[in-house]
Amino acid sequence: MALKATIYKATLQLADMDRHVYGDHGVTIARHPSETDERMMMRLLAFALNVPADNDNGALEFAKSLWDTDEPDLWQKDLTGQIMQWIEVGQPDDKRLMKASPRAERVVVYSFSHSTPIWWAGIATRITRARNLAVWQVPAEQSQALAALAQRTMQLQVTVQDGTVWVGDGTRSIEVTPQRLTPEA
Repeated sequence: MALKATIYKATLQLADMDRHVYGDHGVTIARHPSETDERMMMRLLAFALNVPADNDNGALEFAKSLWDTDEPDLWQKDLTGQIMQWIEVGQPDDKRLMKASPRAERVVVYSFSHSTPIWWAGIATRITRARNLAVWQVPAEQSQALAALAQRTMQLQVTVQDGTVWVGDGTRSIEVTPQRLTPEA
Protein backbone atom coordinates (compact mmCIF):
# COMPACT_ATOMS: atom_id res chain seq x y z
CA MET A 1 0.00 0.00 0.00
CA ALA A 2 1.36 3.40 -0.98
CA LEU A 3 1.93 5.96 1.71
CA LYS A 4 -0.19 9.08 1.50
CA ALA A 5 0.82 12.70 1.83
CA THR A 6 0.64 14.37 5.21
CA ILE A 7 -1.30 17.62 5.21
CA TYR A 8 0.20 20.68 6.91
CA LYS A 9 -1.60 23.99 7.32
CA ALA A 10 0.19 27.29 7.76
CA THR A 11 -0.92 30.86 8.26
CA LEU A 12 1.76 33.29 7.15
CA GLN A 13 1.70 36.87 8.33
CA LEU A 14 3.94 38.40 5.68
CA ALA A 15 5.67 41.78 5.81
CA ASP A 16 8.04 41.92 2.83
CA MET A 17 9.45 45.44 2.95
CA ASP A 18 11.80 44.76 0.03
CA ARG A 19 8.92 44.08 -2.40
CA HIS A 20 6.20 46.04 -0.52
CA VAL A 21 4.05 42.91 -0.14
CA TYR A 22 2.02 42.60 3.06
CA GLY A 23 -0.79 40.32 4.13
CA ASP A 24 -1.97 37.09 5.68
CA HIS A 25 -1.82 33.91 3.63
CA GLY A 26 -3.40 30.62 4.59
CA VAL A 27 -1.71 27.73 2.81
CA THR A 28 -2.17 23.98 2.78
CA ILE A 29 0.91 21.91 2.06
CA ALA A 30 0.78 18.26 1.03
CA ARG A 31 4.03 16.76 2.32
CA HIS A 32 5.13 13.78 0.25
CA PRO A 33 6.22 10.76 2.37
CA SER A 34 9.78 11.10 1.00
CA GLU A 35 9.99 14.82 1.82
CA THR A 36 11.80 16.11 4.91
CA ASP A 37 10.64 18.92 7.21
CA GLU A 38 13.56 20.96 5.90
CA ARG A 39 12.48 20.71 2.27
CA MET A 40 8.84 21.38 3.11
CA MET A 41 9.79 24.50 5.08
CA MET A 42 11.97 25.64 2.18
CA ARG A 43 8.91 25.37 -0.08
CA LEU A 44 7.03 27.49 2.44
CA LEU A 45 9.87 30.04 2.49
CA ALA A 46 9.89 30.10 -1.32
CA PHE A 47 6.17 30.82 -1.22
CA ALA A 48 6.67 33.73 1.19
CA LEU A 49 9.50 35.20 -0.90
CA ASN A 50 7.56 35.04 -4.18
CA VAL A 51 3.87 35.47 -3.38
CA PRO A 52 2.51 38.37 -5.43
CA ALA A 53 0.93 41.42 -3.84
CA ASP A 54 -2.38 40.50 -5.50
CA ASN A 55 -3.78 37.70 -7.62
CA ASP A 56 -4.53 39.85 -10.68
CA ASN A 57 -1.99 37.79 -12.66
CA GLY A 58 -2.91 34.51 -10.98
CA ALA A 59 -2.12 33.07 -7.57
CA LEU A 60 1.13 31.43 -6.52
CA GLU A 61 0.35 27.77 -5.86
CA PHE A 62 2.10 24.67 -4.58
CA ALA A 63 2.47 22.31 -7.54
CA LYS A 64 2.88 18.53 -7.61
CA SER A 65 6.64 18.37 -8.18
CA LEU A 66 7.19 15.20 -6.15
CA TRP A 67 4.25 13.45 -7.81
CA ASP A 68 4.59 14.88 -11.34
CA THR A 69 8.04 15.53 -12.80
CA ASP A 70 6.61 18.03 -15.30
CA GLU A 71 5.67 20.43 -12.52
CA PRO A 72 7.82 22.62 -10.26
CA ASP A 73 7.50 22.98 -6.50
CA LEU A 74 5.51 26.20 -6.89
CA TRP A 75 4.14 28.09 -9.83
CA GLN A 76 2.08 31.07 -10.72
CA LYS A 77 -0.05 30.94 -13.84
CA ASP A 78 -1.92 33.92 -15.23
CA LEU A 79 -5.58 33.69 -16.19
CA THR A 80 -4.67 32.41 -19.68
CA GLY A 81 -2.57 29.55 -18.31
CA GLN A 82 0.80 31.16 -19.12
CA ILE A 83 3.38 30.34 -16.42
CA MET A 84 4.52 33.55 -14.77
CA GLN A 85 6.79 31.95 -12.12
CA TRP A 86 8.37 28.49 -12.01
CA ILE A 87 9.98 27.85 -8.60
CA GLU A 88 12.18 24.88 -7.71
CA VAL A 89 13.51 23.90 -4.28
CA GLY A 90 16.66 21.80 -4.11
CA GLN A 91 19.20 21.07 -6.83
CA PRO A 92 17.46 20.47 -10.16
CA ASP A 93 19.62 19.47 -13.11
CA ASP A 94 20.50 21.91 -15.89
CA LYS A 95 18.22 20.17 -18.43
CA ARG A 96 15.19 20.73 -16.19
CA LEU A 97 16.04 24.41 -15.76
CA MET A 98 16.66 24.93 -19.48
CA LYS A 99 13.33 23.26 -20.23
CA ALA A 100 11.52 25.50 -17.71
CA SER A 101 13.14 28.74 -18.86
CA PRO A 102 11.22 29.25 -22.13
CA ARG A 103 7.99 28.05 -20.51
CA ALA A 104 7.92 30.70 -17.76
CA GLU A 105 8.54 34.41 -17.47
CA ARG A 106 10.66 33.84 -14.35
CA VAL A 107 12.44 30.72 -13.03
CA VAL A 108 13.75 30.67 -9.46
CA VAL A 109 15.73 27.99 -7.60
CA TYR A 110 16.31 27.83 -3.84
CA SER A 111 19.10 25.40 -2.95
CA PHE A 112 19.69 24.64 0.73
CA SER A 113 22.21 21.82 1.01
CA HIS A 114 25.85 21.82 2.11
CA SER A 115 26.58 20.48 -1.39
CA THR A 116 25.17 23.55 -3.15
CA PRO A 117 28.62 24.89 -4.19
CA ILE A 118 29.46 21.54 -5.87
CA TRP A 119 26.06 21.37 -7.61
CA TRP A 120 26.33 24.99 -8.72
CA ALA A 121 29.87 24.56 -10.08
CA GLY A 122 28.58 21.66 -12.18
CA ILE A 123 25.69 23.50 -13.85
CA ALA A 124 26.55 27.23 -13.77
CA THR A 125 28.15 27.31 -17.22
CA ARG A 126 25.37 25.20 -18.78
CA ILE A 127 22.52 27.56 -17.89
CA THR A 128 23.94 30.93 -18.95
CA ARG A 129 21.41 31.22 -21.81
CA ALA A 130 18.53 31.26 -19.31
CA ARG A 131 18.30 35.01 -18.73
CA ASN A 132 15.12 34.68 -16.65
CA LEU A 133 16.75 32.35 -14.08
CA ALA A 134 17.62 33.32 -10.50
CA VAL A 135 19.43 30.80 -8.30
CA TRP A 136 19.61 31.36 -4.54
CA GLN A 137 21.49 29.50 -1.84
CA VAL A 138 20.11 29.31 1.68
CA PRO A 139 22.88 28.27 4.09
CA ALA A 140 22.24 24.72 5.31
CA GLU A 141 22.39 25.74 8.97
CA GLN A 142 19.59 28.26 8.38
CA SER A 143 17.36 25.81 6.47
CA GLN A 144 17.87 23.22 9.21
CA ALA A 145 16.88 25.79 11.85
CA LEU A 146 13.81 26.62 9.75
CA ALA A 147 12.87 22.92 9.76
CA ALA A 148 12.65 23.05 13.56
CA LEU A 149 9.59 25.34 13.18
CA ALA A 150 7.62 22.68 11.26
CA GLN A 151 4.31 21.64 12.83
CA ARG A 152 1.10 20.22 11.39
CA THR A 153 -0.57 23.56 12.09
CA MET A 154 1.65 26.62 11.98
CA GLN A 155 1.20 30.33 12.53
CA LEU A 156 4.33 32.04 11.25
CA GLN A 157 5.38 35.66 11.03
CA VAL A 158 7.66 36.33 8.06
CA THR A 159 9.47 39.65 7.80
CA VAL A 160 11.76 40.49 4.88
CA GLN A 161 14.02 43.53 4.95
CA ASP A 162 17.24 44.28 3.05
CA GLY A 163 17.50 40.69 1.80
CA THR A 164 17.22 39.13 5.26
CA VAL A 165 14.21 37.02 6.25
CA TRP A 166 13.03 36.50 9.82
CA VAL A 167 10.61 33.64 10.39
CA GLY A 168 9.03 33.27 13.81
CA ASP A 169 6.32 31.20 15.42
CA GLY A 170 5.71 33.33 18.50
CA THR A 171 8.30 31.57 20.64
CA ARG A 172 11.28 31.16 18.31
CA SER A 173 12.68 33.25 15.48
CA ILE A 174 15.01 32.13 12.68
CA GLU A 175 17.10 34.46 10.53
CA VAL A 176 17.56 33.39 6.91
CA THR A 177 19.83 35.21 4.47
CA PRO A 178 19.51 33.82 0.93
CA GLN A 179 22.57 34.48 -1.25
CA ARG A 180 22.10 34.98 -4.96
CA LEU A 181 24.32 32.78 -7.12
CA THR A 182 23.27 34.09 -10.55
CA PRO A 183 24.02 37.66 -11.62
CA GLU A 184 21.21 40.21 -11.51
CA ALA A 185 19.40 40.41 -14.86
